[in-house]
Amino acid sequence: MFKKKAIFTFLQAQVAAFLGGITDYGLMILLTEVFKLHFTFSILISGTVGAIINFSINRFWVFKNQCGYNSRINSQLFKFAVVVLGSISLKSFGTLILQKAFQIDYRIGRLVTDSFVSYGFNYPLIKYWVFRANEKQNVIE
Repeated sequence: MFKKKAIFTFLQAQVAAFLGGITDYGLMILLTEVFKLHFTFSILISGTVGAIINFSINRFWVFKNQCGYNSRINSQLFKFAVVVLGSISLKSFGTLILQKAFQIDYRIGRLVTDSFVSYGFNYPLIKYWVFRANEKQNVIE
């Protein structure tokens, strides 16, 4: 049903997301608790740092495909930035809604929001839009 390569790529992407995410989450806590920024601003800053880590791992490990990329790194960076802006917006808004409407602590709300954004928004866009492989490359595999 699922190809081994697709499952392996998905698992690698989850490692990249985890490393970027743990950096993002830890920095958010630091900025909010120690530096007293509102969590929505902390999410903006920490999300940017986490995104840089995530992009790097995705580009050079997960979706590394020697000449199979459909677009150059500049185009990938632009597309990734668009995904990150959407992701950060969804995470900030979702966390804020959970905190305001349901009085869920922002740290828990962020984890809940992240799980939906990660699998339903980030992964599909990163795989099929940002790091889309050339059709010829897909046929060869």
